[in-house]
Amino acid sequence: MSESPYRYDDGTYFDPYHPSYDPYGHGDVTDAAPAPRRSRRPLAVAAALLALVLLPVAVDRAVAARIESRTAKAFQEGMDTPLPPQVHVRGFPVLTQAASGILNHVDITARDIPADGDTRPLPVSELSLRLEGLTKSDDDSEARARNAEATAFLSYRDLSNALGLEISQGSRPGQVSAVVLLPFGRQATVTTSVAALSGNRIAFRDFAVTGGVVPGDGGRLLGKLFAQPIQLRNIPDGLRLRSVTSTDGGLTVRFSGSSVTFRPDDGASSSVIVSGNA
Repeated sequence: MSESPYRYDDGTYFDPYHPSYDPYGHGDVTDAAPAPRRSRRPLAVAAALLALVLLPVAVDRAVAARIESRTAKAFQEGMDTPLPPQVHVRGFPVLTQAASGILNHVDITARDIPADGDTRPLPVSELSLRLEGLTKSDDDSEARARNAEATAFLSYRDLSNALGLEISQGSRPGQVSAVVLLPFGRQATVTTSVAALSGNRIAFRDFAVTGGVVPGDGGRLLGKLFAQPIQLRNIPDGLRLRSVTSTDGGLTVRFSGSSVTFRPDDGASSSVIVSGNA
């Protein structure tokens, strides 16, 4: 229904004014002024900057992964391990390290390295290498680490097979125990301490019979057996045996050195380093 116009005092008429908005806030939203459009330019700039940051990281990671993969493959083939080792090239950026020919930090952890005749008479349950300042020669014949640390774990089972005695941890730190089988089902127990000896050798000291009785010259023969140190072979030049520790499951052997040189005739570890740094 239309609304009657209002009348002025002079007799003229006018229509009432109706605002285009609801003064109580319940008007049609179509009557409100349109909201200003937000610019998407800052988002695009942020995305571009993020891409500039992430792209070099992705490329660098790809280079590191390639070096790590080649190193692991070469190590597995050379050392005949059932699984490839874990290899980690540390530091950023790796791309500039590879371009300069010097890798700042390389870590390698391998497991279940089998024996290899006289070259490697004892299997190695686990081997960890920490290499710093790794370079290679122009003809790829050798690689050199400015500093190197290595830790090898030799299990008592493998030591027992090598010595022909049942070896286990002794009652004191740095000591191992051996069970000697005697005639008529008897046995005796002997103990000896382990120590690092010059020339990368493991020495047995303070041999003693601590259980049972070894008849005749048996004690003297056992003493001669343990008087012979275990020669650790296939050690790169510059790497020196520092300590030997007895644990629940075997011996932990630690090496360190500076200007350590890896060559093909040192074993597969040298070829691994050369391949990894190529």
